[in-house]
This record gives sequence, C-alpha cells and structure tokens, in this order.
Amino acid sequence: MNAIRHIGIVVSDLKPSICFYKDLFGFQITRQVEESGDYIDNILALCGVKVTTVKMTAPDGQKIELLQFHSHQRIQKTRDINDIGIAHIAFEVEDLNAEYNRLKDEGVSFNSPPQLSPDGYAKVTFCRAPEGTFIELVEVL
Repeated sequence: MNAIRHIGIVVSDLKPSICFYKDLFGFQITRQVEESGDYIDNILALCGVKVTTVKMTAPDGQKIELLQFHSHQRIQKTRDINDIGIAHIAFEVEDLNAEYNRLKDEGVSFNSPPQLSPDGYAKVTFCRAPEGTFIELVEVL
C-alpha cells in the first residue's frame, strides 16, 4: 500500500454534510461528480447505480468522499460507537475547549465535554456529523 486515499461516507443529504465538513472543519470541495453506468455498477456490485460523489480535502491534505445514492437509498440507522466496522474519524485540533464551545454553539451534538486521557497525553471528545458518523476531536498536550 502507498497511502490511504480517502474515507467514504454515505449520506442521505449532501448539503448538511458538506456544510459540516466545509464550514466547521475547513474541508474544501475538490471534485463533485454524478456517477452511473457500468463502471460504478461493477465496482459497487449493484445494478442501476445513480450516486453523487463529493471529494473533500482537509487543511492537512487528507480526503473524505461523501456519497449520496439517488438509487439504492437506505434508511439511516443510528450507529453506536461500538458497532462492528469503521467506528469514527479522528481530527486533531489545537484548542479542544475552544473547538468544543464553537461547535456546540453551532448545534453539534457531543457525547461529553472534553476529557483528559488517563495518561495525560491528550484531551478528547466525540461528536456526530449530520449523517451520524462519529468524529473524535483530539488535542495532544
């Protein structure tokens, strides 16, 4: 493997998710595509796929891909932090208390206020993106 290319996140509505990652965390849209046809059907092992994909790049160059399926829509299920599979994405921040207060003022839901790790290495908290993805915010001390 050369590198992790991106993390894909299926959303029910692109607009609030784009706003969340762009406006609150500084991601920039680098590509938005409407996809359908044999290529996407084959790589996803589905028939008749119609999906909008939005690639976004974080200030440090890491990427996420938001996918809104116009075909093959699923009912959003509330995920628990201990569900099998990818559990969260972690973002490192400079001042967790300030970020916590800023995001809380924007209506972002948190599991708890920032907590000091038992070894004193970091302050940590978890919030949720609009599509339900857990976001871990970490300030290394």
